[in-house]
Amino acid sequence: MRTRNREPQTLGASTLDRMVGILTARNIDPAAVAELVEDPKPFSPLDALSAGMPPRYRAAVADHPQVLAWARNVTEAAVAPSPGARRQVTTGPSLLMAGVVGAGKTHQAYGAVRRLVQSGVGVRWRATTAADLYAELRPRPGADSERELAAVSRCPLLIIDDLGAAKSSEWVEEVTYRLINRRYNHMLPTLITTNLRISDLRAHLGDRVSSRLAQMTTRVEFEPVDRRRPRAA
Repeated sequence: MRTRNREPQTLGASTLDRMVGILTARNIDPAAVAELVEDPKPFSPLDALSAGMPPRYRAAVADHPQVLAWARNVTEAAVAPSPGARRQVTTGPSLLMAGVVGAGKTHQAYGAVRRLVQSGVGVRWRATTAADLYAELRPRPGADSERELAAVSRCPLLIIDDLGAAKSSEWVEEVTYRLINRRYNHMLPTLITTNLRISDLRAHLGDRVSSRLAQMTTRVEFEPVDRRRPRAA
């Protein structure tokens, strides 16, 4: 079957007049539309990233040395799916950030994702609190919790905020193990924050989860300073 290459077509005066008439009838300024078409504003990968972030963390900047080292390692591990294509995050190390409430762990996590994008790599990512994650995965009518667990498990980069904050139960421990174990097996980078001391994770999450976390993550203890409280003048 032969295909013909067609030259770009220009709109005739009558067609343009009809378009102007339609826009005017809908109270849309044709001049404003023409300005957007002729001079579109560029939409960078960083703009796209910021649009998907909570407003509080859109300007987050990672400055912790170990968080920056993690971002460099993940960037170096990124690969191009085809020659000449943009490198994508596919595998890499994970990071466990522990510290008191307000120490800046979540800020550093979102800043780390921004750092990756600023480094020029593509990344498909997802962020959730542990409590929200369990709510989404809990079996309920009309929801496919197994499919949702598989989707979270396969996400190239996952932020799990406040791990250990939810009430412990056999179901929570089992779901957490299944998620962490899948990401451990596929070496998918995971950013985890927790308010528990690292030594307390085993008691709260169980031996299987804590063992996987010990093997797959670099652990960072944040200083006990609540950054959410306004500093004294």
